[in-house]
Amino acid sequence: MNARYKSRLLRRPALAAFLLASTAIFAVAHAQAPQQLPQINVDATRLYDGGTTGVDGSSAPALRIVGAATSVITRQEIAGSPAQSIQDIIAQVPGVQVRTLFGGVDGARSSVDLRGYGAAGSSNTLILINGRRLTDFDLQGVDLAAIPRDSIERIEVTRGNSGAVLYGDNAVGGVINIVTRTGAGLPNQARIEGGFGSFQRREGNGSATVSSGPYSAAIFGNIVDTDGYRQNNTYRQRNGSGEIRYTTPDFSAFLNLSGDDQHLGLPGGRSTREFGTNINQLATNRRGAATPFDYGDQQGLNATAGFTKNLWNGGDLIVDGGVRQKNQQAGFFFGTVPPPVPGNYVDTDLTTYSITPRLSITNPLFGLPSRILTGIDYYDANYKSNRPQAQGGLPVHIYDLQQQSLGAYWQQTVGILSTTDVSYGGRIQRISLDARDTFNPLAPGGFFDSGHAPLNTNETQHALHAGFEHRFNQNIAVFGRAARAFRTPNVDERVASGPAFDAFFNPIPQTFGLRTQTSYDYEGGFRLKAGILEVQSSVYDTYLKNELQFNPVTFFNRNLDPTRRYGSETSATLRIDPNLAFRGGIALTRAVFREGPFKGNDVPLVSPLTASAGVTWNIWQRYLVLDATARYWSQRRFDNDQSNLQTKIPANGTVDLKLSGEYDRLFWSFTVNNLFDTKYYDYGIARVVTAPADVGVFNAYPLPGRTFLLKAGFKL
Repeated sequence: MNARYKSRLLRRPALAAFLLASTAIFAVAHAQAPQQLPQINVDATRLYDGGTTGVDGSSAPALRIVGAATSVITRQEIAGSPAQSIQDIIAQVPGVQVRTLFGGVDGARSSVDLRGYGAAGSSNTLILINGRRLTDFDLQGVDLAAIPRDSIERIEVTRGNSGAVLYGDNAVGGVINIVTRTGAGLPNQARIEGGFGSFQRREGNGSATVSSGPYSAAIFGNIVDTDGYRQNNTYRQRNGSGEIRYTTPDFSAFLNLSGDDQHLGLPGGRSTREFGTNINQLATNRRGAATPFDYGDQQGLNATAGFTKNLWNGGDLIVDGGVRQKNQQAGFFFGTVPPPVPGNYVDTDLTTYSITPRLSITNPLFGLPSRILTGIDYYDANYKSNRPQAQGGLPVHIYDLQQQSLGAYWQQTVGILSTTDVSYGGRIQRISLDARDTFNPLAPGGFFDSGHAPLNTNETQHALHAGFEHRFNQNIAVFGRAARAFRTPNVDERVASGPAFDAFFNPIPQTFGLRTQTSYDYEGGFRLKAGILEVQSSVYDTYLKNELQFNPVTFFNRNLDPTRRYGSETSATLRIDPNLAFRGGIALTRAVFREGPFKGNDVPLVSPLTASAGVTWNIWQRYLVLDATARYWSQRRFDNDQSNLQTKIPANGTVDLKLSGEYDRLFWSFTVNNLFDTKYYDYGIARVVTAPADVGVFNAYPLPGRTFLLKAGFKL
């Protein structure tokens, strides 16, 4: 632990007291009876597996980094949820906010934001699948619509930056790990489902699991077609994934393959003052399109293989590696009437190779229960993007960037008392970047552009974590932690890392250079389990330097003045009986500038208050089940309103209902989303206020009103 970080800890009396108390307790811990620490589920996650119960009474793992606030969404909760996207399911976890563009179709291109990072939420929330990074080297973020919903076994949400030790870059606001289903231990079965709904929505889903002796396999697929809520909002999605697994008591191996194909129309925003007129498009034509010809296509292929080998009693070697390829094409046009005039075309390939060996050791340390997870992560990302004015044209830019990342980490948990666990860990990571821009000023559109200077850089970063949990009895426990994390700029941030023109609109040379963002995070809270009631609550405080942000007006990225996030998060479950459960959560989130010209101002796109409530009621022996969810979010600042002079995105909320049932091999569901037909949006870009007439001028991205979806299927 470096001196600067240690001094930050000791300036906070509560944390200093914790460190001193931990040292004293450790000195007398040998007299305490050892206890059994939870096991590590090494195949799917690097988090610790305890044991708990889902909202519906089913068994589910309790995965957590000691000292951190965590939530687990079970497969039963996912299947029963009336939410149509994975993002909206995750948004019911306190501290999660969602930013939705492009009509909200199945959550396509929507971003998940943990603990209030606004426009950069997707880059500060690390998304994993089976413990492996999905968050890529680019700004696109993770499109969760590409994951077949039926393939998900559970979703683990760890809030705060303690996950940076185990997983590295991007884990500033938190880590979301999606664990997929396998065929191991399941009967041979298949499931087929079809549905239709609002906006000409048609979908089909299929899955199958097979097992024989030590071998098992699982396959999942889905198809979705819809016209979408907005004009030029057509959405087509094709997903498929499959896994083959071999499992014995001391050895297991797997091969996982997946692919996705997406087309999405990009309708743009609705202006409150259309350029050159006083027409309020948001009020007169909220479903219209400002960009009726723009589109984005994406194709992905992923292959992962690995094995787990028991080396000795309490020692396991886990090795996995993979390759992930993402191809993207997008067309942007001028004008609103045909024929469209090409403005920009993007053709990008991103390929990432990785290998992540690690060692899990659960042998005692000086007679005390101990659990160690240590390993190496190597990632090699290769990005190439052609940027002509029109498809098939001569590129103005050819961006070519390669980034290699090598990280080593150690995380240990020790049961210093039968009632107390402490954990500590660190990561050191080396990042090497080589960036080139082949710029052609003679290509169409190149005369008014400028190229980037080459960049070759090497940087070493580190992450730290220290945490504890103390159980007073079986009903109540307290926890706390302190951590450091980092986020390096992604490729899109580097490509647009400075203004392309001077004050007189003359092209100026660009650079790929941006500073790495760092954060210091402190948290404490409690967990309560009293009969039918379970509660988790925590408070946190996060300090950031060099926060990375995109300016949607000037179209370049920059490092912000120092910022701060702080707040509280509380979740509760009331399980009346096996057939009836209530759940709820509330989060208070403040994101403010702490230095610079905007000191004291709110960071845009962060709602200070978010809340959710839900109920699951098995009305009649699974023949009829009701699931209902309500979500609320308070006002938030528009994107580009660091000065806090604009109006705000209005507070709003939605209610979703789902009735479902099963009879023998048949099953069905009927869902109503946005029951009260609320007209809302959760993202918009405001005009910079330079005169009173600028107040209230913004572009918003409207989301659907009331929608319906009917599905039915059968099991084989």
